[in-house]
Amino acid sequence: MSESFLKESPGQPAVRGFLHRAEKSFDGLVLTHGAGGNCNSQLLIALAESLCVKGITVLRCDLPFRQARPQGPPMGTAEQDQAGLRHASQALRKLVSGGLFLSGHSYGGRMATMLAAHDPAVADGLLLLSYPLHPPRKPQQLRTAHFPKLNTPALFVHGTRDPFGSIEEMQSALSLIPAQTRLLSIEGGGHDLLPISKREQAVEAIVSSFVEWTEVANKPR
Repeated sequence: MSESFLKESPGQPAVRGFLHRAEKSFDGLVLTHGAGGNCNSQLLIALAESLCVKGITVLRCDLPFRQARPQGPPMGTAEQDQAGLRHASQALRKLVSGGLFLSGHSYGGRMATMLAAHDPAVADGLLLLSYPLHPPRKPQQLRTAHFPKLNTPALFVHGTRDPFGSIEEMQSALSLIPAQTRLLSIEGGGHDLLPISKREQAVEAIVSSFVEWTEVANKPR
């Protein structure tokens, strides 16, 4: 079960979405969407529900650009979307006693890495779903300029059929990150990560890997 969530503070983007409040929760996760979607995507709902069962409170929310209009690509600025992530992390920290993690699918994950590279204190760890390493068929346009400044432990989840980057390209890119990283590949998964015939297995693999990963990320750095 989830409950509607709204947090408004002067001078900051509003946080709008849904809170999956786990019983005896210790860790918290802010979960956001890609450039073409919203927080009600099948992937995000499935992950939030499964993580909640595992004792992780999840704030599934829309980035500022999606709050501004219900459809279409990102508008405004990346800085504004990152400010929205920061506000969401601040709101969720007040509800959990343990680690605070940022997660996003595609564009949302990219915003999380950029924010963490600028401000490592914003989160204890990252869960990055289908990181958009480069535009499809444009491998030279890498989105990794900030990776050498990323000092936050990160778990990357990537489909073997993702046109935004191959598994080999992801492995090479992760070598640029000084923080501890791990790469979970989803066999047959595209950019949405959910191969039709193995949706439940894919979600289970992501949740299991993330729960294990929180133990690594929660260790003092």
